[in-house]
Amino acid sequence: MEQNQPKTGKYALNFGLILGVISIVFSLMLYSLDMHYQGGFAVIAVSLIITIAFIIIGMVQFKKANNGFLSFGQALKIGIGISLIGGIIGALFNQVLMNFIDPDTMTKAFEYQREQLMAAGQLTAEQIDAQLEMGKSFATPVMQIAFGLLGSLFFGFILSLVPALILKKSQPED
Repeated sequence: MEQNQPKTGKYALNFGLILGVISIVFSLMLYSLDMHYQGGFAVIAVSLIITIAFIIIGMVQFKKANNGFLSFGQALKIGIGISLIGGIIGALFNQVLMNFIDPDTMTKAFEYQREQLMAAGQLTAEQIDAQLEMGKSFATPVMQIAFGLLGSLFFGFILSLVPALILKKSQPED
């Protein structure tokens, strides 16, 4: 390994921090629209697109700094690292949002979910109550942070695979 080779951790940290800040801005935007507790396909899609964009940008920037070379392993490290750093920032901000900015977030989320389940008409009121009670057991701050970080690692790995395969370019053997 050359001494001048850039460090994957530097790129993961830098672009993970940017991803985290963008995630906070997106969360605040949702909060300002009173949509921060609803989730849904559009919110998930935008979050995934933002994450994929920063994973790709981080990989491309590393590749440029590394004379056009990027191994599959380096790409995965960068992608997972970006997702993990962004996920840590997002999970911590989510706790600030739910505990200080809008302490009623979980109440709103469960009420919104109740309305959605009632409108679907597939469950009885008792089944909906049981489902929501089970969901509340997973709504503790520790569980939310743990699931957030595990989700960041899992999706970071999945979302990094294709860009890593496309962008990889091995250095020729001497």
